[in-house]
Amino acid sequence: MTYLKKAWHWLTSMRTALVLLFLLAIAAIPGALLPQRSLNEENVNEYIANNGRLAEFYDRLQLYDVFESTWFLAILTLLTISLIGCILPRSWDHYFAWKTPPTRAPRNLGRLPLHAEGDVDKPVEEVAAEARGLLRRWHVAEYQPTDDRAGKFSLAAERGYARELANLLFHLGLVGMIVTVALGRMVYYEGQVIVVTESGNYETPLGDQNTEFCNTSTANFDSFRAGPLFDGTGLTTFCFDAHDFSADYLPNGQAEMFTSNVSYAVGDDIHRPKSEWTDYELKVNHPLRVEGDRVYLQGHGFAPTFTVTWPNGESRTQTIQWRPDDLTFFLSSGVMRFDPPAGMYPELYDRRQNQIAIQGLFAPTAQWDGENNELLTSRFPAMTDPAVAIDIYRGDAGLDTGRAQSIFSLDTALLHSGQLQKIERVNLSRGDSVTLDDGTVVTFDGASEFANFQISRDPFQPWVLVTTVIMLAALVGSLLIKRRRIWIRLAPREDGGTLVELGGLARTDRAGWGAEFDRIHRELLGLPDPDEVEEDLLVPEDARLVAN
Repeated sequence: MTYLKKAWHWLTSMRTALVLLFLLAIAAIPGALLPQRSLNEENVNEYIANNGRLAEFYDRLQLYDVFESTWFLAILTLLTISLIGCILPRSWDHYFAWKTPPTRAPRNLGRLPLHAEGDVDKPVEEVAAEARGLLRRWHVAEYQPTDDRAGKFSLAAERGYARELANLLFHLGLVGMIVTVALGRMVYYEGQVIVVTESGNYETPLGDQNTEFCNTSTANFDSFRAGPLFDGTGLTTFCFDAHDFSADYLPNGQAEMFTSNVSYAVGDDIHRPKSEWTDYELKVNHPLRVEGDRVYLQGHGFAPTFTVTWPNGESRTQTIQWRPDDLTFFLSSGVMRFDPPAGMYPELYDRRQNQIAIQGLFAPTAQWDGENNELLTSRFPAMTDPAVAIDIYRGDAGLDTGRAQSIFSLDTALLHSGQLQKIERVNLSRGDSVTLDDGTVVTFDGASEFANFQISRDPFQPWVLVTTVIMLAALVGSLLIKRRRIWIRLAPREDGGTLVELGGLARTDRAGWGAEFDRIHRELLGLPDPDEVEEDLLVPEDARLVAN
């Protein structure tokens, strides 16, 4: 039992809390330096593939899931317990200190850092009344000569109790922030969806491309994650239709603003005509707020459009988003897969061996480099002169294998096994076509722009804000408020006057306390303000006579 008590005292000491807070800051560093699965799992997989055993060792240490790792949560839990263990007894002690009268004046006030004395031609009772008026905002206690250490009537006053209160509120705010963040992570949900939109800067037909998203099922998201207490049935019912996307760029290609005009409806209003939906201009850092949910405009990119026309005249058109590999000028990569018409190859095996796959690069504003000007790069992020550099494959593209495939790259196993054969490598500008060896025509129709929307909900987010504001305000208060004490000792003179002696002591920092002590001293003794005296001395004597 003794060991448990010692462990508890160690855990709930302020020194331990500071050490745990420092450890928490150090533990968060890998989360800033290494890719995190919660943000982008593909980046984590790529980092592991490129860095071998060291990256695998990092994975065993949960360094790619820092903020959800066992050791990070353990430090956070210990810090919370330590803070609560510090706050509760300190709060109780502070309550009793607030109720306890200020301590009696020391016998010799002259030994204090601040000291003053003087005579007043007033009786003790009148001086005491003036002293009470000067200390009306202080916590004051009066001691009769029988209780005073020097055997005289004295007043003890203390001020700045709010400093300790602010300190406690700071720690309470910190605990509240940790708890509300933890509760929010238990019930939150967050999903991303890519919507291909139109743009006013160029014309690329979207065809039957859907620009609407409905927050009615987790299956509607391209990626979705939620807290352990969210069962997927509590989604806020709303839909939005992304009408367009536009980006403003500086001459050097730096993005200035992204904007998407949307219309939305909530609940049963989603069944009304879209013309009656509410319009909203969605911008970066200006989310759409819908009954506790927030819709953010998170990113964008380009979705090339290709049309494949087979020798029998049938054609199919696809518009699929490609991944921006260069986030400055948006050189993007991706793939497309086309299944041939069923009438051309009645047998499933034959149709599977004649699927078309396209893989390559897309540049919104093409720039051709290299010896023969065949190396495609992008020189500006806006789409002013789109072009693609693609490889065209024929064979089994894995469309009907039942296995999930990346929408940005072909299955390397199909390439290495020879099930997919490269039949053409070509560079195409918008509207250009290439004819394959069997008469099939592949046309690059242009591109549309897609926007990446994030839908998130965290019911505890307002409480995180409240506790954070309390924590910061309390921190400012604990730094600005000064804890100080003052004693005034009064002794009657034989002529009816009063001998006044003052002493002051700063409990924390003397900065700014000396001036307040001097003010109380001057007003109690009836002394002039030294600043006014100095100004009066600077005025010439003749000028004072004229003024009088």
